[in-house]
Amino acid sequence: MRDVGSDKDEDEMTDKHMTTVSQHYFVDESDKPSFSIAIIENMKEEYGLFVWPCSVILAEYVWQQRYRFSGANLGAGTSLPGLVAAKVGSNVTLTDDSNRIEVMGLTWGFWDASIFDLNPNIILGADVFYDASAFDDLFATITYLLQSSPGSVFITTYHNRSGHHLIEFLMVKWGLKCVKLVDGFSFLPHYKARELNGNIQLAEIVLNHESPEDDFCMSWTVRYVIFECIIHRRVSEEIRC
Repeated sequence: MRDVGSDKDEDEMTDKHMTTVSQHYFVDESDKPSFSIAIIENMKEEYGLFVWPCSVILAEYVWQQRYRFSGANLGAGTSLPGLVAAKVGSNVTLTDDSNRIEVMGLTWGFWDASIFDLNPNIILGADVFYDASAFDDLFATITYLLQSSPGSVFITTYHNRSGHHLIEFLMVKWGLKCVKLVDGFSFLPHYKARELNGNIQLAEIVLNHESPEDDFCMSWTVRYVIFECIIHRRVSEEIRC
């Protein structure tokens, strides 16, 4: 029979070995570090507790475009890009899955009261295109946020996986367009690029205003989706009760 105390000690040792601290430096034009951010990572936990390459690239983009981000109202996840945006002067609202976050809950496709108070000029999302089944919910949420704040933009980095055709289709479906698409490694300093790998793209996505009629229809489409989601959620809660 194994000793319960020894099992607990082994678990604690495993957790300790699985936990690391990554240090991320951001340098100015003179190649001198302006600041650094330390992130605690734990590979034993869910994917959200690790700084993935898309986050590193998006954070560097925010830093290089820092004058654009200074003073902006910004919505972002709880990883590196949102923290860098805060350091350069953005008014940042950090969000994550509403089932596990104490900053601000925001789950793609779920219309909690908190989302109606958000009016970001810039929305950041690193590696959010990994689960194709969630793409539609993600675009529904992004479209609503872009509509609620005219002139706003969604900036994202993503691995160019097999789902890129679905992304293009859903952009058209939700009345969005890509105004900038670049290789994520094209602006990354060499000392960061050599630590990463993958085919990563950076895209800036906005509402497609080419047709006023389309804008009107899309606005009502989003409202209908929100209404359906709220009703479905209320019914589900009543059934659980």
